[in-house]
Amino acid sequence: MQRVENGAMASGIQGAAWRKSSRSGGNGNCVEVATLAGGEVAVRNSRFPDGPALVYTRQEIQAFMEGVKGGEFDFTLA
Repeated sequence: MQRVENGAMASGIQGAAWRKSSRSGGNGNCVEVATLAGGEVAVRNSRFPDGPALVYTRQEIQAFMEGVKGGEFDFTLA
């Protein structure tokens, strides 16, 4: 199993099936995610598909998603 760390080039992450939100609007400013073989979640900028990816544990992604759903990050839209 390939070990992937933060800052790894997204193009070099084997077996990653990148997905973006259907709400992205098609303007090229999207965040894409991929679930990795070890259970981690990689995140990349769709404008730079060969650029670096951030890699998070499932627990980190869960905590972030719960915060988003709970409105904790709404201040970023103000």
